[in-house]
Amino acid sequence: MDTLLKQQSWRLIDHTMVNPAFDALQSYATDDTLCRSIGKKQEPPTVRAWVHDKTVSLGIQDSKLPKLKEGIRFLEEQGYRVVVRNSGGLGVVLDPEILNLSLVFPDVERGIAIDLGYETMFTLVKDMFAHSKAVIQAGEIEHSYCPGSFDLSIDRRKFAGISQRRMEKGVAVQIYLGVSGDQTKRAELIRDFYAISGKDEQEKYHFPNVDPAVMSTLAELLGEPDLTVNKVLVKLLNSMRFYAEHFYSGTLSPEEWDLFSGYYERILARNEKILA
Repeated sequence: MDTLLKQQSWRLIDHTMVNPAFDALQSYATDDTLCRSIGKKQEPPTVRAWVHDKTVSLGIQDSKLPKLKEGIRFLEEQGYRVVVRNSGGLGVVLDPEILNLSLVFPDVERGIAIDLGYETMFTLVKDMFAHSKAVIQAGEIEHSYCPGSFDLSIDRRKFAGISQRRMEKGVAVQIYLGVSGDQTKRAELIRDFYAISGKDEQEKYHFPNVDPAVMSTLAELLGEPDLTVNKVLVKLLNSMRFYAEHFYSGTLSPEEWDLFSGYYERILARNEKILA
């Protein structure tokens, strides 16, 4: 059994109800807050499930695109909000049919290896879909958006990507799961964004040549057209109960809410500076 998943207690924070007043920047500030409180062992390890309306979450490297303003204008014309997150990777799409999960736990004395963080999330996802005959693999899917060494795929078609955020002695491992919806349209959106933003007009950074054919959703890959975010959330709950002696639903503590405002102001100011 994976030692990072096996904890005495796990707290669940459910942010899967789409709320226009709770945007993606607030989600990233929430994970920073959790890193702080959990890193100091003031709160137990926490799994947070979150969903946002039409948003494109860019990585820091995306902010170096030579025609970023034109690319952002294009995304906004398609009805998407644009934010720059504080964890690794490149641009990804968020919408009500994409489930994001964050596993937040305290770092150990000598540090949790980066790959172990990724492997922990990989183990959880495999457990969640253990009923399926499909083989979930980890490894970079070239020409996907936000490619990485821990892309999750079935038959070499990507449905998920993992990133990490480490701060204040806390580790947040984050994943987006393409549950259902039009993944081709999402991939085309990111492909066109990079073209309009001038990715080929510079040589310093590498941006993917996005091919929609290499990406898909769990609903399609598992042959479960009625799969929904809520149904995947149930699979998460069933899996997490196996790993914890005490698994319970909760919210941010009063102390965490006090921390949250500072982290939100920080990431908000950073976005305003980058996207100005």
